[in-house]
Amino acid sequence: MPILKFGTCSWKYDSWRGIIYSASPEINYLKEYSEHFDTVEIDQWFWSLFDGAVVLPSREEVISYKESVGSEFTFTIKVPNSLTLTHFQEKVKTKPLRKNPHFLSYDLFMEFIDALRPLQNNIGALMFQFEYLNKQKMQSLQEFQSRFHSFFEKAQSLNLQLAIEIRNPNYLSHSYFSFLNELHIIPVLLEGYFMPPVKETYNKYIELIKSSAIIRLHGPDRSGIEKISGGNWNKIYINRDAELQNIFEIIMEMQNRDINLYININNHFEGCAPITIQKIKYLLHI
Repeated sequence: MPILKFGTCSWKYDSWRGIIYSASPEINYLKEYSEHFDTVEIDQWFWSLFDGAVVLPSREEVISYKESVGSEFTFTIKVPNSLTLTHFQEKVKTKPLRKNPHFLSYDLFMEFIDALRPLQNNIGALMFQFEYLNKQKMQSLQEFQSRFHSFFEKAQSLNLQLAIEIRNPNYLSHSYFSFLNELHIIPVLLEGYFMPPVKETYNKYIELIKSSAIIRLHGPDRSGIEKISGGNWNKIYINRDAELQNIFEIIMEMQNRDINLYININNHFEGCAPITIQKIKYLLHI
């Protein structure tokens, strides 16, 4: 049977107490989480690029995560944005672009991999999440593929499962998915952030989505649902049953094609990621 795992994007939310966490004042969130789910997405290490410094995971933190989960538990991990940002992010948008010297740096990637070593047997995939790449940051999809291919030529010997998420709708093409296939890179299909619906992308490039995939469910209006929830992520605020029906159909189709699949769900999709997972599992009768 192909892999089918459901998890949330991050896990340390006090408002999940009574849903998946106990009421104890002192708890190991990840340990209790792993008693309900068999995978989780780590995005906290994504935020790594700051003026004058790159911040990577501490060994103590990585070891604590390893000790909190069982041997069958897997992490899908966002690689640091110090590797995926072409330029520094400026608070003042009118300031000139400053190139990020660490973009797709193999040496920095190796430092990151070394920091993750205690978790190496629990890693499902390492996800490269790229922002919207306008022409000032990346001239074309062809340039993007060329630059990533140069990085991959060095990284492929590490025998790691890599995944790519792009946020340029116009990059989604036959060329892009063929490129991923050629390098055996997992496509990350994103629901939200101005990307086309996952169902639309999947149906269009179904013959090029093979072996493995990651579906990430984010809503289209992050700030809007944050205002509605007030930071209490313990119930459904925006019902997205129509989208979930589409995701259910894709899951069934992928399972029939023996495609390994991770479904990573953010609170911003409906309001409470664990409840959204329950809704999908209900459709699947699991």
